[in-house]
Amino acid sequence: TDITPMGHLYLVRHGQASLGADDYDQLSPLGVQQSQRLGEHWRAQGLTFDAVITGALKRHAQTLAGIQQGMDTQHHALVWPGLNEYDSEAVIRAIYPGELARPNTPENYKQHFRLLRDGLTQWMAGVVSPKGMPSYAEFLKGVTSALDHVRQECDGNVLLVSSGGPIATAVANVLRTSPETSIELNLRIRNSAVSEFSFSPKRYQLLSFNHVTHLETPSHKDWITFA
Repeated sequence: TDITPMGHLYLVRHGQASLGADDYDQLSPLGVQQSQRLGEHWRAQGLTFDAVITGALKRHAQTLAGIQQGMDTQHHALVWPGLNEYDSEAVIRAIYPGELARPNTPENYKQHFRLLRDGLTQWMAGVVSPKGMPSYAEFLKGVTSALDHVRQECDGNVLLVSSGGPIATAVANVLRTSPETSIELNLRIRNSAVSEFSFSPKRYQLLSFNHVTHLETPSHKDWITFA
């Protein structure tokens, strides 16, 4: 009988970045620790990767570096700009031209995500075009083209390091849900969280979403973050 080889794709959101700082695209010290801890967890399980693909942002490269340090391995990564996050500030600016408070208090943090949710909904519907950003259709194609590449060119264990938006978009796409569902998925993905797909040359199946097993120990549970 013809057995279709199954691959296993691990989608990892970057470690905690610097929300509210001048440069968000930079892991915080905790973000580095989360990434290293994930690598250590995988090394203890004996997991190895046959291929690695990442977005082109600094926080993606830094997360991969932390994972590799924890695993004590070096992988050559294929850099795929279609896996880059949307620009959340541009999304908010498209619907809210006023002065934005930094998300450094609970109230400001709530307002930031309320505006982000509204802005994403309007961007996805084609109502607004945030400055310097692709259309939602182009953003979606960037993500699905990376998934197509993995499905067609890779087998075995594949690591994909990206951001909440592209990972939520990938999950919503595989589950064939509405774009709006991906917003809700997106805002729940934790830093350094792992989602898993199995894949054949023909299709993907979701195995798990948003798990942080590597942080669910008494000494690491304070490391679980969302931004």
